[in-house]
Amino acid sequence: MSEPEKAISELLTGRFGERVAIGNTLKGILTIEVEAHSWLEVCRALRDDEDFHFEQLTDLCGVDYLSYGQSEWDTSDASTDGFGRGVEGLGPGRFNWAERPEAKDLKQRFAVVVHLLSFKKNRRLRLRCFAPDEGMLIVPSLVEIWSSANWYEREAFDLFGIVFEGHPDLRRIMTDHGFTGHPFRKDFPLIGNVEVRYDSQKKRLVYEPVGIEPRVGVPRVLRNDSRYNSDDLDLAADSAAEEIAAKETTSGEQEN
Repeated sequence: MSEPEKAISELLTGRFGERVAIGNTLKGILTIEVEAHSWLEVCRALRDDEDFHFEQLTDLCGVDYLSYGQSEWDTSDASTDGFGRGVEGLGPGRFNWAERPEAKDLKQRFAVVVHLLSFKKNRRLRLRCFAPDEGMLIVPSLVEIWSSANWYEREAFDLFGIVFEGHPDLRRIMTDHGFTGHPFRKDFPLIGNVEVRYDSQKKRLVYEPVGIEPRVGVPRVLRNDSRYNSDDLDLAADSAAEEIAAKETTSGEQEN
Protein backbone atom coordinates (compact mmCIF):
# COMPACT_ATOMS: atom_id res chain seq x y z
CA MET A 1 0.00 0.00 0.00
CA SER A 2 1.42 3.39 -1.03
CA GLU A 3 1.69 6.30 1.39
CA PRO A 4 -1.39 8.16 0.07
CA GLU A 5 -3.43 4.96 0.23
CA LYS A 6 -2.18 4.25 3.75
CA ALA A 7 -3.07 7.79 4.81
CA ILE A 8 -6.67 7.61 3.55
CA SER A 9 -7.02 4.12 5.03
CA GLU A 10 -5.98 5.38 8.47
CA LEU A 11 -8.32 8.36 8.16
CA LEU A 12 -11.25 6.08 7.32
CA THR A 13 -10.49 3.66 10.15
CA GLY A 14 -10.07 6.47 12.65
CA ARG A 15 -13.29 8.20 11.62
CA PHE A 16 -15.62 5.23 11.19
CA GLY A 17 -14.04 2.39 13.16
CA GLU A 18 -15.78 -0.94 12.66
CA ARG A 19 -18.48 0.60 10.47
CA VAL A 20 -16.17 0.23 7.48
CA ALA A 21 -13.87 -2.59 6.38
CA ILE A 22 -10.77 -1.67 4.40
CA GLY A 23 -10.43 -3.73 1.24
CA ASN A 24 -7.85 -3.99 -1.51
CA THR A 25 -6.58 -1.35 -3.92
CA LEU A 26 -7.23 -1.70 -7.63
CA LYS A 27 -5.92 0.75 -10.24
CA GLY A 28 -4.83 3.04 -7.43
CA ILE A 29 -8.34 3.24 -5.91
CA LEU A 30 -8.96 1.99 -2.39
CA THR A 31 -12.10 -0.07 -1.73
CA ILE A 32 -14.03 0.02 1.53
CA GLU A 33 -17.02 -2.11 2.50
CA VAL A 34 -19.93 -0.55 4.38
CA GLU A 35 -22.91 -2.29 6.00
CA ALA A 36 -26.34 -1.27 4.75
CA HIS A 37 -27.40 0.14 8.15
CA SER A 38 -24.38 2.52 8.10
CA TRP A 39 -24.57 3.31 4.38
CA LEU A 40 -26.15 6.77 4.60
CA GLU A 41 -24.18 7.87 7.66
CA VAL A 42 -20.81 6.94 6.18
CA CYS A 43 -21.58 8.39 2.74
CA ARG A 44 -22.81 11.69 4.19
CA ALA A 45 -19.63 11.99 6.26
CA LEU A 46 -17.50 11.21 3.21
CA ARG A 47 -19.14 14.13 1.44
CA ASP A 48 -19.20 16.68 4.29
CA ASP A 49 -16.09 16.00 6.43
CA GLU A 50 -13.11 18.17 5.53
CA ASP A 51 -10.78 15.18 5.81
CA PHE A 52 -12.57 13.51 2.89
CA HIS A 53 -14.67 15.98 0.89
CA PHE A 54 -15.92 13.53 -1.76
CA GLU A 55 -18.26 15.97 -3.43
CA GLN A 56 -19.03 13.92 -6.54
CA LEU A 57 -20.45 10.44 -7.14
CA THR A 58 -19.10 9.43 -10.55
CA ASP A 59 -20.60 5.95 -10.85
CA LEU A 60 -22.92 3.48 -9.15
CA CYS A 61 -23.76 -0.04 -10.30
CA GLY A 62 -25.08 -3.37 -9.12
CA VAL A 63 -22.97 -6.54 -8.96
CA ASP A 64 -24.11 -10.18 -8.97
CA TYR A 65 -21.52 -12.49 -7.38
CA LEU A 66 -23.34 -15.73 -8.21
CA SER A 67 -20.54 -17.04 -10.43
CA TYR A 68 -17.88 -14.43 -9.76
CA GLY A 69 -14.46 -15.52 -11.05
CA GLN A 70 -15.80 -18.75 -12.53
CA SER A 71 -15.43 -19.86 -16.14
CA GLU A 72 -17.87 -22.29 -17.71
CA TRP A 73 -15.37 -23.61 -20.24
CA ASP A 74 -13.63 -26.95 -19.75
CA THR A 75 -10.10 -26.02 -20.81
CA SER A 76 -8.35 -29.33 -20.05
CA ASP A 77 -10.55 -32.08 -21.50
CA ALA A 78 -13.17 -31.45 -24.19
CA SER A 79 -14.54 -33.22 -27.23
CA THR A 80 -13.96 -31.90 -30.75
CA ASP A 81 -17.54 -31.67 -31.95
CA GLY A 82 -20.76 -29.95 -30.98
CA PHE A 83 -21.56 -26.37 -29.96
CA GLY A 84 -21.07 -27.01 -26.25
CA ARG A 85 -17.92 -29.10 -26.60
CA GLY A 86 -16.04 -27.09 -24.00
CA VAL A 87 -18.90 -26.37 -21.62
CA GLU A 88 -19.04 -27.90 -18.16
CA GLY A 89 -22.69 -26.98 -17.67
CA LEU A 90 -22.10 -25.39 -14.28
CA GLY A 91 -22.57 -21.78 -15.26
CA PRO A 92 -24.97 -19.17 -13.88
CA GLY A 93 -28.61 -20.00 -14.46
CA ARG A 94 -28.03 -23.66 -13.56
CA PHE A 95 -27.69 -23.18 -9.80
CA ASN A 96 -28.72 -20.74 -7.10
CA TRP A 97 -26.66 -18.89 -4.49
CA ALA A 98 -26.90 -21.65 -1.88
CA GLU A 99 -25.90 -24.35 -4.40
CA ARG A 100 -23.08 -22.49 -6.17
CA PRO A 101 -20.22 -24.83 -7.14
CA GLU A 102 -17.43 -22.81 -5.54
CA ALA A 103 -17.63 -21.51 -1.98
CA LYS A 104 -16.71 -17.83 -1.80
CA ASP A 105 -15.99 -15.59 1.17
CA LEU A 106 -18.90 -13.31 0.39
CA LYS A 107 -21.73 -12.39 2.71
CA GLN A 108 -24.43 -12.01 0.09
CA ARG A 109 -24.97 -12.40 -3.62
CA PHE A 110 -25.86 -8.83 -4.66
CA ALA A 111 -23.95 -5.65 -3.90
CA VAL A 112 -23.96 -1.97 -4.80
CA VAL A 113 -20.61 -0.47 -5.83
CA VAL A 114 -20.03 3.30 -5.80
CA HIS A 115 -17.12 5.40 -7.09
CA LEU A 116 -16.48 8.76 -5.43
CA LEU A 117 -14.25 11.67 -6.46
CA SER A 118 -12.83 14.50 -4.39
CA PHE A 119 -11.72 17.49 -6.47
CA LYS A 120 -10.40 19.28 -3.40
CA LYS A 121 -8.23 16.36 -2.24
CA ASN A 122 -7.56 14.95 -5.74
CA ARG A 123 -8.59 11.53 -4.48
CA ARG A 124 -10.87 8.66 -5.52
CA LEU A 125 -12.62 6.03 -3.41
CA ARG A 126 -14.64 2.89 -4.12
CA LEU A 127 -17.47 1.76 -1.79
CA ARG A 128 -19.27 -1.57 -1.69
CA CYS A 129 -22.49 -2.35 0.15
CA PHE A 130 -24.08 -5.81 0.10
CA ALA A 131 -27.87 -6.12 0.14
CA PRO A 132 -28.51 -7.80 3.51
CA ASP A 133 -31.33 -10.06 2.28
CA GLU A 134 -31.07 -11.94 -1.02
CA GLY A 135 -34.84 -12.39 -1.14
CA MET A 136 -35.55 -8.66 -0.72
CA LEU A 137 -32.70 -6.57 -2.10
CA ILE A 138 -32.96 -3.28 -0.22
CA VAL A 139 -30.19 -0.67 0.07
CA PRO A 140 -30.73 2.97 1.16
CA SER A 141 -30.77 5.48 -1.69
CA LEU A 142 -27.93 8.01 -2.01
CA VAL A 143 -29.92 10.55 -4.03
CA GLU A 144 -30.29 12.89 -1.06
CA ILE A 145 -26.48 12.97 -0.69
CA TRP A 146 -25.41 12.92 -4.36
CA SER A 147 -28.14 13.77 -6.86
CA SER A 148 -26.12 12.08 -9.62
CA ALA A 149 -27.05 8.72 -8.06
CA ASN A 150 -30.64 9.10 -9.32
CA TRP A 151 -30.42 7.46 -12.75
CA TYR A 152 -27.61 5.10 -11.69
CA GLU A 153 -29.87 3.66 -8.98
CA ARG A 154 -32.75 3.34 -11.42
CA GLU A 155 -30.46 1.40 -13.76
CA ALA A 156 -29.31 -0.95 -10.96
CA PHE A 157 -32.95 -1.46 -9.97
CA ASP A 158 -33.96 -2.21 -13.55
CA LEU A 159 -31.13 -4.62 -14.36
CA PHE A 160 -30.53 -6.30 -10.98
CA GLY A 161 -33.72 -5.76 -8.99
CA ILE A 162 -32.01 -3.85 -6.18
CA VAL A 163 -34.55 -1.63 -4.40
CA PHE A 164 -33.13 1.72 -3.26
CA GLU A 165 -35.12 2.77 -0.23
CA GLY A 166 -35.95 6.48 -0.28
CA HIS A 167 -35.42 6.98 -4.01
CA PRO A 168 -37.80 9.71 -5.25
CA ASP A 169 -38.71 8.01 -8.56
CA LEU A 170 -37.61 4.36 -8.59
CA ARG A 171 -38.89 2.92 -11.89
CA ARG A 172 -37.43 1.13 -14.88
CA ILE A 173 -35.13 3.17 -17.07
CA MET A 174 -33.96 0.77 -19.81
CA THR A 175 -36.51 -2.03 -20.19
CA ASP A 176 -40.22 -1.74 -20.89
CA HIS A 177 -42.47 -1.01 -17.90
CA GLY A 178 -44.28 -4.32 -18.46
CA PHE A 179 -41.01 -6.27 -18.56
CA THR A 180 -40.80 -9.30 -16.24
CA GLY A 181 -37.54 -9.95 -14.41
CA HIS A 182 -34.16 -8.24 -14.31
CA PRO A 183 -31.83 -8.88 -17.28
CA PHE A 184 -28.46 -8.72 -15.46
CA ARG A 185 -29.34 -11.41 -12.95
CA LYS A 186 -27.46 -14.48 -14.07
CA ASP A 187 -30.52 -16.68 -13.52
CA PHE A 188 -32.48 -14.77 -16.16
CA PRO A 189 -33.43 -16.99 -19.17
CA LEU A 190 -31.47 -15.95 -22.25
CA ILE A 191 -34.39 -16.78 -24.53
CA GLY A 192 -36.72 -14.57 -22.49
CA ASN A 193 -40.10 -15.34 -20.96
CA VAL A 194 -42.53 -14.57 -23.81
CA GLU A 195 -42.59 -13.82 -27.51
CA VAL A 196 -44.36 -10.70 -28.76
CA ARG A 197 -45.75 -10.27 -32.27
CA TYR A 198 -48.33 -8.15 -33.98
CA ASP A 199 -51.47 -10.01 -35.02
CA SER A 200 -52.89 -8.41 -38.18
CA GLN A 201 -56.32 -10.04 -37.65
CA LYS A 202 -56.67 -8.99 -34.01
CA LYS A 203 -55.02 -5.64 -34.73
CA ARG A 204 -52.95 -5.79 -31.56
CA LEU A 205 -49.82 -7.23 -29.99
CA VAL A 206 -50.02 -10.89 -28.98
CA TYR A 207 -47.95 -12.44 -26.20
CA GLU A 208 -47.09 -16.12 -26.68
CA PRO A 209 -44.80 -18.74 -25.09
CA VAL A 210 -41.21 -18.73 -26.33
CA GLY A 211 -40.93 -20.92 -29.43
CA ILE A 212 -37.14 -21.17 -29.79
CA GLU A 213 -34.90 -23.77 -28.19
CA PRO A 214 -32.55 -22.53 -25.45
CA ARG A 215 -28.83 -22.88 -26.07
CA VAL A 216 -25.77 -22.67 -23.92
CA GLY A 217 -24.29 -19.20 -23.90
CA VAL A 218 -20.73 -18.83 -22.69
CA PRO A 219 -18.23 -15.99 -22.86
CA ARG A 220 -15.27 -16.17 -25.19
CA VAL A 221 -12.28 -17.65 -23.39
CA LEU A 222 -8.77 -17.37 -24.82
CA ARG A 223 -6.67 -20.44 -24.14
CA ASN A 224 -2.95 -20.81 -24.61
CA ASP A 225 -3.03 -24.00 -26.66
CA SER A 226 -1.90 -25.21 -30.09
CA ARG A 227 -4.62 -23.32 -31.94
CA TYR A 228 -2.96 -20.03 -30.99
CA ASN A 229 0.65 -21.25 -31.17
CA SER A 230 0.64 -22.91 -34.62
CA ASP A 231 3.41 -20.66 -35.99
CA ASP A 232 5.73 -21.48 -33.09
CA LEU A 233 5.00 -25.18 -33.44
CA ASP A 234 5.63 -25.10 -37.19
CA LEU A 235 8.96 -23.32 -36.72
CA ALA A 236 10.01 -25.80 -34.04
CA ALA A 237 9.06 -28.73 -36.30
CA ASP A 238 11.01 -27.25 -39.24
CA SER A 239 14.05 -26.72 -37.03
CA ALA A 240 13.89 -30.30 -35.75
CA ALA A 241 13.56 -31.63 -39.31
CA GLU A 242 16.59 -29.65 -40.43
CA GLU A 243 18.63 -31.03 -37.54
CA ILE A 244 17.65 -34.59 -38.42
CA ALA A 245 18.47 -34.04 -42.09
CA ALA A 246 21.84 -32.55 -41.19
CA LYS A 247 22.69 -35.53 -38.97
CA GLU A 248 21.71 -37.99 -41.73
CA THR A 249 23.84 -36.13 -44.25
CA THR A 250 26.84 -36.11 -41.92
CA SER A 251 26.40 -39.80 -41.13
CA GLY A 252 26.24 -40.68 -44.87
CA GLU A 253 29.39 -38.75 -45.65
CA GLN A 254 31.29 -40.50 -42.85
CA GLU A 255 30.25 -43.95 -44.16
CA ASN A 256 31.48 -43.09 -47.66
